[in-house]
Amino acid sequence: GGKALPGHNVPSCYGMVEPTCVYVPLEQILDPRNFEVVCSELFGPFFVLTSYDDSSLPSVLSACERMSHHLTAACVSNDSDFQAAVLASTVNGTTYTGRRARTTGAPQNHWFGPAGDPRGAGIGSPEAIKLVWSCHREIIEDRKVPE
Repeated sequence: GGKALPGHNVPSCYGMVEPTCVYVPLEQILDPRNFEVVCSELFGPFFVLTSYDDSSLPSVLSACERMSHHLTAACVSNDSDFQAAVLASTVNGTTYTGRRARTTGAPQNHWFGPAGDPRGAGIGSPEAIKLVWSCHREIIEDRKVPE
C-alpha cells in the first residue's frame, strides 16, 4: 500500500493512496511496549489485522477496554452468544453489531462518548461538544439482511 491510486478525479492534495494492512500477532499487540503504537488512530488508509480464537477472546476484550478513546466499534457476527459476550464486555459510544456491522467515524447519529473527555469527541468547539455529547451508549443492530 501507500502508492498513489490511479484513475480517479480527486484532487491530488487529498492524497488518494492504496490502503496498507499489516498483520500483528495478538500477543505482540497486548505487550505493553507495543500496545499504544499498535492501537493509535491514524487518519489514513492503514489497518492493523490480527487473529484470535475462543480462548483468547477475553484478552481481545480486555485490549478493547485498555484503549484511551471509546468512540465507535463493530462486532461482525451472526452468533448471538458471541455478540452478547462482546457487547457485555465493552463500552463504546456507538457500537454496530450484526451480519453487516460497519463502523465509521461519522455516522448520522454518532453519540460521542464516554462523556467527560472532550479529547475523544473529535469536534472543535465547546459549543459543538455541548450540542453533540450524550452520555449514553448507542448500539445499532443489523440482524437480517434483506434479499
